[in-house]
Amino acid sequence: MMNRCGLLTPEKEPVPLKSIEVELEVRDHVATVVSTLLYENKEDKPIEAVFVFPLPGDAAVCHFSAVIGQTQIVAEVKEKQQAREEYDDALSSGQQAFLLEESDQSPDIFSLSVGSLPPGESASIRLEYVTELAVQADDGLRFCLPAVLNPRYQPQGRKTSKLSVTSVPASLVPYSLSFSARVSCPRPISTVESSSSLDPLQYLNAEKTQATVNLAAGHKFDRDVELLIYYTDAHQPTAVVEAGQASAKPGTVMGDLMVMLSLYPEFPQAVMSSVASCEEFVFLIDRSGSMGCPTSSSKREETRISSARDTLLLLLKSLPMGCYFNIYSFGSTYEYIFPKSVEYSEKTMEEALKKVEEMTANLGGTAILKPLEHIYSQPCIPNQPRQLFVFTDGGVGNTKEVIDLVKKNSGSHRCFSFGIGEGASTALINDLAKEGGGHAQFITGGDRMQPKVRNSLRFALQPAVQDVSVTWDLPKGVSVTVLSPPITALFQGQRSLVYAQITGQSSEAAEGCVTVKYNLAGHLSQNQLRFSLQPAEDTGLTVHRLGARTLIRSLEIEEREHRGQQVGGLKEKVVELSVQSGVSSSFTAFIAVSKSDGKEIQGPLVRRNIPAPSTPEPPRDPLLQLVSLQKASGCWLLDAALAAALGKTSEEVEKPKPASEVWATVLALIWLHGFKTDAKEEWELLAMKAVSWIHAQNGNSHNNHQDNLYAFNKMSINSSV
Repeated sequence: MMNRCGLLTPEKEPVPLKSIEVELEVRDHVATVVSTLLYENKEDKPIEAVFVFPLPGDAAVCHFSAVIGQTQIVAEVKEKQQAREEYDDALSSGQQAFLLEESDQSPDIFSLSVGSLPPGESASIRLEYVTELAVQADDGLRFCLPAVLNPRYQPQGRKTSKLSVTSVPASLVPYSLSFSARVSCPRPISTVESSSSLDPLQYLNAEKTQATVNLAAGHKFDRDVELLIYYTDAHQPTAVVEAGQASAKPGTVMGDLMVMLSLYPEFPQAVMSSVASCEEFVFLIDRSGSMGCPTSSSKREETRISSARDTLLLLLKSLPMGCYFNIYSFGSTYEYIFPKSVEYSEKTMEEALKKVEEMTANLGGTAILKPLEHIYSQPCIPNQPRQLFVFTDGGVGNTKEVIDLVKKNSGSHRCFSFGIGEGASTALINDLAKEGGGHAQFITGGDRMQPKVRNSLRFALQPAVQDVSVTWDLPKGVSVTVLSPPITALFQGQRSLVYAQITGQSSEAAEGCVTVKYNLAGHLSQNQLRFSLQPAEDTGLTVHRLGARTLIRSLEIEEREHRGQQVGGLKEKVVELSVQSGVSSSFTAFIAVSKSDGKEIQGPLVRRNIPAPSTPEPPRDPLLQLVSLQKASGCWLLDAALAAALGKTSEEVEKPKPASEVWATVLALIWLHGFKTDAKEEWELLAMKAVSWIHAQNGNSHNNHQDNLYAFNKMSINSSV
């Protein structure tokens, strides 16, 4: 048998990673993840095993240790170059060493090097990280354990990453996965769902505030493991106050109290209903080769590019009259439909849809930087706030450069990002939205893309808030240092997280108050949250580590912005904070060297790269077939195409009433309400546009519409649709 992508050694022995065990603990909307990786060297010579793998982009890696035989080695965080030199020195002197480091180009790619593993020896690696859980369109909290590391596209001329990954068919991945989760929350847990098979949810108390769930036995780690966790009354503002580390110096990030605020702003309904939305919509669609892959392993017939095309159809039909729009697509190169954004009309919509129908996954790599630069070079249209929608299934080799560009232009637009399929870069998708003041969504497993995109369209149609300020009211002698970047974007009912360091002493009964003030369409509004300064129990250092990670990321971005300028000390600040908090950064690495027995490992060291798994158009959805016939104004035409979409003959459709656009539009609305109520969130906006169009017509009486409704209902009873 031939050596297949590094899966087998030259002696046809399997690679040394044998199994992965993951324990997940979720508390409210924060997750602690402990992964144990078991390595075994079955060769007759010492090896160096290198495993490149993804983690969530906002994860704070906070512990790394190894057990060889009866000896445990706990890694330290050190400056990255120093850690690499110590690792190389250990290997050259025949010692066992372990190195965990983050990619220089993307914060969600890590490499684990297991050095000088002797013949016949096993090593158990323990890796721990904490992360926030993102809120999805349906209010579920999303946890994802990435399994698929899509090859990251590196634009020509860019510095390449030292990290590389070997990919093989999923069926040939030799390591197994076991996964268990424990969930707790002050509010009842409604359900836990997954695209993977789960054992039944087990509640641990009568209040249903604690539960456990396991991945079903036999799972092949060939795709991401995604959990969606639903709580009762999820949208409640909360504050978690955590005690500092006993061994840390007071006045430092780890030594003081840390508070994590979860804010859910509620906008005044009177203001929201009075705002008319006229905006510029720019859609950026990934057409790289991987977009031709199935949307998920369970929906082999639907490709990512076909799902993106269908979604664009719904988006274009849902846009309000008077807005402007344009569509870009990209791969190794990029294209656009119009030289600049055009006013939304029947003519421009039809021209765009024709080009969308022709889109295929034929543009090569994933070079997203150039089209973004071109979009930002276009002047904004006065009184038409720019809304950028980005759809991509993969990652890029220059993630940090892309994010820096979006942040630089954050004042001119809002960015809504969508990760399509298993393996999409969490760092790219989340940070596009975070730095662009928008919202991120992931479409995986059996998800339909349209409901999630429609939810983001609702956000985009909300007025942008301005002049956001956060003020604190604390007892005398207590001060606050906010670690999170300033809030620049707020959406109705969507969570905003704030981490802050609390310095000083207060009584046990002391309270704090935080007030968020903002300008919404010219109206001043505010929301308040009062909280106890008494630390919560049993939170460990989770909040401190997430707060430290937030500050580290902000300092890293600032360092890149000022690189080459006479602004020093930022890298040193990151290294100091990373070492102090024990949280990974782009400038540090975890290093562990075993010196227990003093024996050198004999024999030449062999490097083994450990593989990661790799991964015809279906009939058109009847809903999408009907939507495709709607005009930009909101109406439908009474013709043979509409009859076919409704499952009727032209005679059946035209018989009850004479031909008219009003009657055709009423028929379409009745069909939607009668037969597609389960997908209402997908077509609700375009239906509202159709109703508005009907009301705007003259010479069509209310009684005529009632007759139309009665006639179609009768027709529906007599023949199936």
